[in-house]
Amino acid sequence: MKVLVIGSGGREHALAWKLSKSAKVDKVYVAPGNAGTALDAENVPISEKDFPALISFAREHEIDLTVVGPEAPLTAGLVDAFEEAGLRAFGPNKAAARMEGSKVFCKSVLIEANVPTARSRSFDDSSEATEYILASDSNDFVVKADGLAAGKGVVVCSSKEEALAAVKLIADDRAFGAAGARFLIEERLKGQEASVLAITDGQTIMTLQPAQDHKAAYDGDQGPNTGGMGAYCPASLVTDEKLHWIEERVLVPTVITLNRMNSTFKGVLYAGLMMTQAGPRVLEYNARFGDPECQPLLSRLQSDLYEVMQATIDQRLATLEPLKWDPRPAVCVVMASKGYPGSYEKGFEIFGLDEASKLPDVKVFHAGTKLDENGVVRTNGGRVLDVVALGDTVADAKRKAYEAVSKISWEGAWTRSDIADKEIKANAQ
Repeated sequence: MKVLVIGSGGREHALAWKLSKSAKVDKVYVAPGNAGTALDAENVPISEKDFPALISFAREHEIDLTVVGPEAPLTAGLVDAFEEAGLRAFGPNKAAARMEGSKVFCKSVLIEANVPTARSRSFDDSSEATEYILASDSNDFVVKADGLAAGKGVVVCSSKEEALAAVKLIADDRAFGAAGARFLIEERLKGQEASVLAITDGQTIMTLQPAQDHKAAYDGDQGPNTGGMGAYCPASLVTDEKLHWIEERVLVPTVITLNRMNSTFKGVLYAGLMMTQAGPRVLEYNARFGDPECQPLLSRLQSDLYEVMQATIDQRLATLEPLKWDPRPAVCVVMASKGYPGSYEKGFEIFGLDEASKLPDVKVFHAGTKLDENGVVRTNGGRVLDVVALGDTVADAKRKAYEAVSKISWEGAWTRSDIADKEIKANAQ
């Protein structure tokens, strides 16, 4: 069987790597891919935005399964386009992908499904939003651009001044372009965040093991939001009892409500949760594997991902055995370019990749890299590498991951130094 993975980030490298390990898969292509996917698959120089070229390639190369990694082509209807062409593609269609493509739509589904979430109000006018903020009894807000903003369209505010500045940034300055034409103002929930991803075919839900992302740029969860500076899996913050509650009170009613709205969801439904004192609350849904949660999740998954994805398309997940996992935890540390999540330079040569990759229980996934004309690996993004390690304990996995990080260098490389520390502290207690 032949597989085509669409995208060029760390998530897509992890997907290509995992799918290549299936006994049923003979060949994996990645479009457009990066320097890392070139090691585990074959890159195809086609943009994820070029739907006709992707469809033509899938037809000409008799691709048995196409996996759409990023949110942008999902929300733009790439799965619909493949299905109309008679091709098999894993991921939600355009209607279902609105769960990520529009935070206002997502919130409406949560309310309809009676899923616990933050109180909020939507706006398309900054002056009306300004009046709302000034009249509020609270000083804690979260301002969210409605559309896609690469994980950066959410501003957490601790004062009315910060909230007003966030509204100006999103609605007036259009820092995130058309994504800010509409926006939400939510109450700010307190607690730790957790990621619970599930694969669903619209009838059956296969919940993956919980993970925790580190969205803030700097140690101690300080600084601006990023696409994610690291993750670990599993996260003990989500106990088995809480996970069962999330399945019953969050995932099941969401899937049922989407079915009722003629937006059947087939793919990865990713609930971003705040674990508050009153219980889990949904912050948002994503319509694909999280990045960087995907990397430690797939590093631990022992089941055949190809079989799971094909069963999802055919709505026969109920016939599969429960997912199998490596019992060891995994920690993923993101190595980023100087300046990220703001502006940054590209094109720096990366050293030490081979040395890091030789370490036991370590896998280096490429996120923002490219090969130059001489075959040299260079930086090509803000988040450049995702270094994943398995260990007997979370502390052991963290030690191995940072040992691998220490082998790698380029001009301006940096990481957070505290990935998984909250889990290590919790385990110690």
